[in-house]
Amino acid sequence: MKNTKLLIGLGFLTIVGIVLVAADHIDAPGTTGNTADISDFYGFESPSNSDNTVFIIDLQTNVLPDLAYGEFDENVLTEINIDTDNDLIEDLVIQALPRGDTMYFFGPTAPDMTGRESEVLTDFPLGQVAISDADALTTTTEAGVSLFAGPRQDPFFFDFGQFNKVIGGNAPEGFLPEGEAVDTFDGANTMSLVVEIPNSMLGETTATNVLGLSVYKTWVTTNRKQ
Repeated sequence: MKNTKLLIGLGFLTIVGIVLVAADHIDAPGTTGNTADISDFYGFESPSNSDNTVFIIDLQTNVLPDLAYGEFDENVLTEINIDTDNDLIEDLVIQALPRGDTMYFFGPTAPDMTGRESEVLTDFPLGQVAISDADALTTTTEAGVSLFAGPRQDPFFFDFGQFNKVIGGNAPEGFLPEGEAVDTFDGANTMSLVVEIPNSMLGETTATNVLGLSVYKTWVTTNRKQ
C-alpha cells in the first residue's frame, strides 16, 4: 500500500434522484495549474437503473494553454468519500489510480485512515478500465459497476472574461444575457472519471435534502504521493 498526502478536498452533497452540480475551475487553492485540480463533481440517479448511483469527477481543465495536461497523473489518487452516519467524516471511499494506460478503482470500503492522509486500498479492487482517447471505452464488472476514465468535453458554461470584469468593477452592465455571453470552456476538455455503482454497495442514505429526497453525503479529494 502507498501513503498519500491530501492536496485538496472539495466537498459537495450528492443527491440521489436529482443532479447537484458543483464546479471549481482553474482557481482551486493549492492546485491551480496542476493535475490534481478538481473542476467538477456530479452525483445522480442512473437514468437507466434507479437502483444505481452515478458519480462523475472532472479533473483539470485545458481552458488555458499551461493547463492543457490531457492525461492522468500516476502520482495523484482520487477519492470519492461517503459519509454514512451523518458526522461528515468518510465511512466509505472509492478510489481511482492510473497506471500506464489503465485506471484502477478500489472500494467502496472503510478507509484505513480519515482526513488528510490516505492509503491505496489494493486489497479491495473494484475494477479497471482502459483509459480512453478518442473512443469512450467503458467496463462493466460482474458486480454491476460501470467504469470510465478519459478526456471529455467540459460541461461547464461560464463567461470567465465577463466574470472577471464584474468582480473587478469594470462591467456596469453586469453579467451578459443569453446570446451575448461567451462560453469560455467551449471546446475544452477535462479528464473525467465515471463510476456507476449499485446503491447496495453504498449502504442506506442517511440524510434528507430540502427537496425531501434521500441523499448520500459525499465529496471528492485528490491526494498526491509523498
